[in-house]
Amino acid sequence: MELVGRSHEGRGSGDVAKHELSQDIKTHFRVCRFIIETGVKLRMRSMPVATACALYHKFFESADLPAYEPYLVAMAAIYLAGKVEEQHLRARDIINVCHRYFKPGCEPLELDGKFWELRDSVVHCELLILRKLNFQVSFIHPHKYLLHYLLSVRGLLNRHACARTPITETAWALLKDSYHGPVCVRHRPQHLALSVLYLAMNSYGVELPAGEAEWWQVLCEDVTKAEIDAIVSELMELYNMEARCT
Repeated sequence: MELVGRSHEGRGSGDVAKHELSQDIKTHFRVCRFIIETGVKLRMRSMPVATACALYHKFFESADLPAYEPYLVAMAAIYLAGKVEEQHLRARDIINVCHRYFKPGCEPLELDGKFWELRDSVVHCELLILRKLNFQVSFIHPHKYLLHYLLSVRGLLNRHACARTPITETAWALLKDSYHGPVCVRHRPQHLALSVLYLAMNSYGVELPAGEAEWWQVLCEDVTKAEIDAIVSELMELYNMEARCT
């Protein structure tokens, strides 16, 4: 607290708290971008990458950011996600890809004391994540629900509407981007899937035939308009965050 007081001299405690929260959100956004880009380089499937991001967000729901190195937690989350989703990754590959992320063009790390120290840190952090989450490390992701909703909506749209608007591509892109923030673990997977589809359709002005109930109520009975709006707001805030983190 003394260090915070010195570094933010002249600010009120409320301003300091807001500033620190904003910095934490930016850090988490950057680290999840790191997880996603590292996953691409490791040729991870979409589910392991999603699980790695979810593990990271769940860990920091109860962990204090200053107490842990976020990129080490991210590396451990990638390592653990590979096991959870049965796409086993070698710790050495993860370490080398992450090393090149921060030092592009460099050679792989030698198998020396520095490498083994880093490997031990990743393994110990993996165990920390497991304990912190009470070994609850399997997630139901929104992907299967989004696929179902897209197929259902496509059946209600005419072929011309489907052809001229990239609703499917946009919805999948929105879902992938949602893992940059905690929105992916704050809401039920069905509701997140429906919300990205709602946002994709609204972005292109696509409307479905009116009926006794709204189309989103037909697809998911327990979601409310208020929750859809809340999720959409969180998604839009992520895009605002991307602009501030570039």
